[in-house]
Amino acid sequence: MGNKVNSTVVTLAIAGALAVAVGFYVNRVSWAPVGEHVASSGTETGSNKKAAVTAAAMRPTWAASATGRVEPKSGEVRVTATTPGRIVTIPVALNDSVKSGDVLLRLDDEDAMTKVTAATAEEQVRVRERDEEEAVGLQLERRKAEDAVAEAKRAVFAAQQELDAAYIEARTKNGAETAVDNARTKLADTEKKLDDELTKMSTVLNKGGMPLPTRLESALTISRTDVDAAELGVSHTRIRAPFDGTVLNVIAKEGEVAAPSPENTLVVFGDLTSMKVRAEVEERDAAKIRKGQRVVVRADAYPNQDFEGKVDSIAQSLSPPNIVSRGPRRPNDVEVLEVLIDLDGNPPLLTGMRVDVFFKHDATASTN
Repeated sequence: MGNKVNSTVVTLAIAGALAVAVGFYVNRVSWAPVGEHVASSGTETGSNKKAAVTAAAMRPTWAASATGRVEPKSGEVRVTATTPGRIVTIPVALNDSVKSGDVLLRLDDEDAMTKVTAATAEEQVRVRERDEEEAVGLQLERRKAEDAVAEAKRAVFAAQQELDAAYIEARTKNGAETAVDNARTKLADTEKKLDDELTKMSTVLNKGGMPLPTRLESALTISRTDVDAAELGVSHTRIRAPFDGTVLNVIAKEGEVAAPSPENTLVVFGDLTSMKVRAEVEERDAAKIRKGQRVVVRADAYPNQDFEGKVDSIAQSLSPPNIVSRGPRRPNDVEVLEVLIDLDGNPPLLTGMRVDVFFKHDATASTN
C-alpha cells in the first residue's frame, strides 16, 4: 500500500513539473516578436515560423489603392491661340517631335506685317529728325547705345522670320533640314547680340550726369516702341511649341478661325521622354500616402505586367474626382486626394490610359 502511495506522489510531482515547464514555454513564445528566433528545440522554431506566417497573412498587401491616368512628364499641354486669326498653315502632324519655339500653326499675318512695315517707316523718319540735332558726350553715347539695341531687335525679328520660313518649308515641302539648322544658329547668335547690347545700354544709362532726352529723342523712342508692338503682333500669329516634346493631337484644321479661348484647343502637346500617373486617392486613405512611397501600376492593356514608380507630389487639399468610376458612384468618391507618380524607365503605357495604382506600405517611403 505504501509503495502505491509513493508512486502516485512521484507521478503527480513529475506531472506538475511538466505543466510548469510547458506554461513557461507557451508564455515565452506568445510574447516573442514575429521573426525573432526563440532558442531551444526545433519545435519552438517551427511554432515561431507559423506565428510569423499568420501575422503576414493578416497584414494587407497594399497600404492603399487608387485609380489613375497616364500623362506625359509635363502633363498634357493644350495649346491655344493668343490672338484671333485664320489658320493658314499646320506644319506638324500627330507624333511629330519638335523643339521649343518651333511653329505648330501659323495664322494669317498679312495685317500684322502691314503694321510692322508702317511702324518701321515711321521709325526711320524719327531717326533722321533726331540726327539733325547735334549730340556730344553722354548724350551721344546714349544715342549710340539705343541705336545698337534697336538694330539688334530688328535682327532678331528677321532671324526668327527666316527660321519660321525654313522650318515650314522643311515640314510641308520637303525643304532642306540644313537650312533649318543654319537658321537656328543665326537666331541664337542674334539673340545673344541683343542681350549684349541691352547690357551695354543699361551701363550707359546708369552713368551719373546723363542729360534728359530731347523732344525728338523721345519721339524716336515712342516710334521704336510701336515697332516692337507690331513685331509682337506678328509673333502672336505663330503658335509655337512651349518646350521640346511631341505632338499628341492636332485638333485644328487649315481654314478655321482660331479664337483666344481656353476651350478652343488647337494642339495637344507633351514631353514623352518620361511618363507619370495622376492618381485620385480616396479621402479615407489620404493619411497612408507619403512622398517617395513606392507604387505598382497595372493596366488592363498589359494584364501580365507590373510597372513601378514612386510618389512625386501630393496635393494639399481634397478635390472632386476627374476620373470617371467604372462602377456605381460611392459616397466616398465625392472628394479625393490628387497624387502625382513618376514612373520608372520608359513603360509602353499610352497617354490618357486608365490604370490602377497600388501603394506599397509606408516602410518603403522616403523620410524626407
